[in-house]
Amino acid sequence: MATIEECRAALEKFSQSMGRAEGDARAAAALDRSVSCWITDLDVTFVGRMADGRIVVRDTVQGPPPERAGIRLRMAGDDLVALVDGELNFAKAWGSGRVRLEAGFRDLLRLRKLL
Repeated sequence: MATIEECRAALEKFSQSMGRAEGDARAAAALDRSVSCWITDLDVTFVGRMADGRIVVRDTVQGPPPERAGIRLRMAGDDLVALVDGELNFAKAWGSGRVRLEAGFRDLLRLRKLL
């Protein structure tokens, strides 16, 4: 099972890759939205903001997200690490329910270019 530190490092790695995105992916990364990532097996939520092509984690809270963020992720810690490392296909994980992504319809359309 992934640790909180490994999950935080995976989010930082994803943020760095967003910063290097080009074309349509760069436009998707340019969204300015609140973000929450609930790691279900650790019962911890990373809360932050997606802006300027990066995700900045501002806080880590126990339990599910305290507020509804503009972009909401929910998954196990091992799945987060595997997604970021390219070992887990996002579309398959989302389709099977291993990963949940919730956002407004337009944001979902833009975010699919990142994933």
